[in-house]
Amino acid sequence: MHSPHDPYVRVRGAREHNLKGVDVDIPRDVLTVFTGVSGSGKSSLAFGTIYAEAQRRYFESVAPYARRLIHQVGAPKVGEISGLPPAVSLQQRRSAPTSRSSVGTVTNLSNSLRMLFSRAGDYPPGAERLDSDAFSPNTAAGACPECHGLGQVHRTSEELLVPDPALSIREGAIAAWPGAWQGKNLRDILDALGHDVDRPWRELPAEQRRWILFTDEQPVVTVHPVRDADRIQRPYQGTYMSAHRYVMKTFSDSKSPTLRARAERFLASAPCPACDGSRLRPEALAVTFAGRTIAELAALPLTELAGTLGGEATSETARVLTEDLESRIGPVVELGLGYLSLDRATPTLSAGELQRLRLATQLRSGLFGVVYVLDEPSAGLHPADTEALLTVLARLKAAGNTVFVVEHHLDVMRGADWLVDVGPDAGEHGGRVLHSGPVAELATVAESATARFLFDDSPAAVRQVRAPHGQLKVGPVTRHNLRGVTAEFPLGAFTAVTGVSGSGKSTLIGEITEDLTGVGRLVSVDQKPIGRTPRSNLATYTGLFDVVRKVFATTDEARARGYGVGRFSFNVAGGPPSGGGRCETCQGEGFVSVELLFLPSTYAPCPDCGGARYNPETLQVAYRGRNIAQVLDLTVEAAADFFADTPAVARSLGTLLDVGLGYLRLGQPATELSGGEAQRIKLASELQRARRGHTLYLLDEPTTGLHPADVEVLMRQLHGLVDAGHTVVVVEHDMSVVAGADWVIDLGPGGGDAGGRIVAAGRPAEVARAEGSATAPYLARVMP
Repeated sequence: MHSPHDPYVRVRGAREHNLKGVDVDIPRDVLTVFTGVSGSGKSSLAFGTIYAEAQRRYFESVAPYARRLIHQVGAPKVGEISGLPPAVSLQQRRSAPTSRSSVGTVTNLSNSLRMLFSRAGDYPPGAERLDSDAFSPNTAAGACPECHGLGQVHRTSEELLVPDPALSIREGAIAAWPGAWQGKNLRDILDALGHDVDRPWRELPAEQRRWILFTDEQPVVTVHPVRDADRIQRPYQGTYMSAHRYVMKTFSDSKSPTLRARAERFLASAPCPACDGSRLRPEALAVTFAGRTIAELAALPLTELAGTLGGEATSETARVLTEDLESRIGPVVELGLGYLSLDRATPTLSAGELQRLRLATQLRSGLFGVVYVLDEPSAGLHPADTEALLTVLARLKAAGNTVFVVEHHLDVMRGADWLVDVGPDAGEHGGRVLHSGPVAELATVAESATARFLFDDSPAAVRQVRAPHGQLKVGPVTRHNLRGVTAEFPLGAFTAVTGVSGSGKSTLIGEITEDLTGVGRLVSVDQKPIGRTPRSNLATYTGLFDVVRKVFATTDEARARGYGVGRFSFNVAGGPPSGGGRCETCQGEGFVSVELLFLPSTYAPCPDCGGARYNPETLQVAYRGRNIAQVLDLTVEAAADFFADTPAVARSLGTLLDVGLGYLRLGQPATELSGGEAQRIKLASELQRARRGHTLYLLDEPTTGLHPADVEVLMRQLHGLVDAGHTVVVVEHDMSVVAGADWVIDLGPGGGDAGGRIVAAGRPAEVARAEGSATAPYLARVMP
């Protein structure tokens, strides 16, 4: 049948980031996977060009106000795109959601459950019906007044405030007090009040100790400070503040994350005694459905919640609302997230879990005719769950939508209708479309790094399993869904911890601390961002930038102008008094934040320096023909040639090349880096340090966001660490990595309450034969 509209999205002249004038035609109404090595330009094509253009067109259709903002945000660098429907983006956002955000709020399931309690709950005799808002801990109508709907109260105790009672107050017994002058001031005030500040804390009378730590009084006294050798200190009026009051005030009011974190060390959190941690008012907790309160139902795993609701409807209203809830829970369970509960806080979820929750919500939205652009939806997924993901993507397509997926997972590629392979390599050596067509036809593309892995059936090379030089015993661990689990990790070996999502892997390795016998030095390399603003970047995080600034400060031009090292920092204020060289319009960020009233704020290049970060005078100083902004714009690979004879810089750059990050620019803002890139930058920073003694490296899913070709590079580094006598423990879903490990610990068999125990432990070949393991059949497929 002839379609009246163009069945292709046609991109012409895409030049975003490293794309080299890309022309590509992608069919609509099919599942298209964008592949290529990390940094090849596939995200620049899918998100930076296609999705960005769809968003720009949406802005244009909204209002003059929005159109004005587009000029600030900028349009993608592309000649034209035709045949582009409206687009919905499901990216792996790296933002930090608040503790009030939960699985229930992300999926809107909480709204449905609150409506059920409001309209069809069992109320106590004589109680009036409550509005659905009264069942939310995030509203004034529903929040417990004691803990303000947080479910936890923070308290101090003498043991926390005074960890060493053998010390006197002058020796610093009250550890919770601030340091420097402020702490001395409080000690001097106590002295002036007549307290013995030189007696050991434990010898002071109990009543006196309680007053010093917990009083709400704030007496004012005249303090006569002890005179230092050559400083005259006059008497002053000092106001006393108890340690408890100081800690609580700092924790609740301070804007400094460092001070808040310090205050938190002296606080113990406990479930709120008024609501018992349920976060709700008593009136809401008096209402039940199926014999349980809303807090009890919200704490159940979703699979159990669906079972509890089924058949409990006693009225037509209840039936309609429970059926709605069950139909919303279905897609979440289908995506392998049935172990989550509605009250699970969003910050405790991985980026992959959060993206799949939003994907499940989209399945219910009923949209058709749109382009869904997804960012590695298989991230953090066990191979068993990947099959369910493909089913869900097929359903989105069957509903009349186009699905674009940026993905590294070979099974997702094999399940695609169309493949767009970008490459051949990263950064400057990528940015071309090598193939756009059916999956099977990629086999003929010699340049493609993807083809080598997608069509290679030869078994993996047999690797000699290392003999450990000791055992690290962890446990028994009882936390989350782990119940008295004990595990043994071989020292001097490579261990992979496997299991389906929610089986307890991260909880188990989280129990490995430096206090355990045999650990030595512990290095935990996670995927948290290396910074939350464009001010933090690759060069500043690795310490590389300190050396580069010194190089610029020693040039003849810099000396003649009297420019020191600080002049070349974009964090030092500009202008003559301080001698800083940054651009003051953007304060050295290179970007200005554009506030969008109805959307999240975004960053746009600074209108004055154009993203260079520095003022014109600073940019006049050159080293080997490049100014400081041009050096920051170099890729790691290009910078390695440029600084080949500067050993301190070359070493840093060498380790970044070793972990496959040669394509990143030195000044690449932290906000543009993926979780996998942030993790490899941390690993590179660690590798460049001189290592003394045994180190245990912990990595949580290090291959997330990596093309199989990049996984090879990373594994070479990690196995190199083990060969040098160190221990590496990884949580991993990539079976090729697990097959190459010395030891495997498999948790499961399911997620949540259905998991939390060790199903199998041993060499990869042994675990591949284990009965009752969800991992075994997938591991067996890749074993040599």
